[in-house]
Amino acid sequence: MVDEVMLTAEEQMKKAIDTLTDAFAGVRTGRANAMVLDRVRADYYGVPPPITQMAAIQTPDAHMLVIEPWDKGTLGAIEHAIIASDIDVCPNNDGTVIRLPFPSLTEERRRDLVKQCKSYAEEARIAVRGARRSANSALEQSVKDDGLPEDEQHRAEGDIQKLTDTYIGHVDECFKKKETELMSI
Repeated sequence: MVDEVMLTAEEQMKKAIDTLTDAFAGVRTGRANAMVLDRVRADYYGVPPPITQMAAIQTPDAHMLVIEPWDKGTLGAIEHAIIASDIDVCPNNDGTVIRLPFPSLTEERRRDLVKQCKSYAEEARIAVRGARRSANSALEQSVKDDGLPEDEQHRAEGDIQKLTDTYIGHVDECFKKKETELMSI
């Protein structure tokens, strides 16, 4: 029973880290990165697939993405999806490809992005703590229902706390890395 609770808690904590990593990937750093388009979806004959599944995306230099759709008829839909998204980049459509110029970030914009990343990190910490709380509740329920000894419960709670501390450390490490990436010019 204790092993199941620990495994479930660790899976939930890993999901929190994965979600944080995905959120950080969507925050642009002033450099062209095709991952910012992962969440942008364009209408393709009534189906909204991600742009990354509709086109080849190239990075000719550090501040430019070039989107070349496989179906040229989707250029307009892709352009509208990019404009409607929150990536703050104005697409240039030349009829065959879409160019996305990524201007350098101002100091103020960098600070805003760090604040945004800080909130993502806090959400991840909350999710990790929620997994800990769920695991501890499951252990308490196991003491009541299954007759788990209390000293075994306390030992397992200590292990869950160590696991929580490890994952909170991962969150902090990911945030520090992203903050450094954003603040470097």
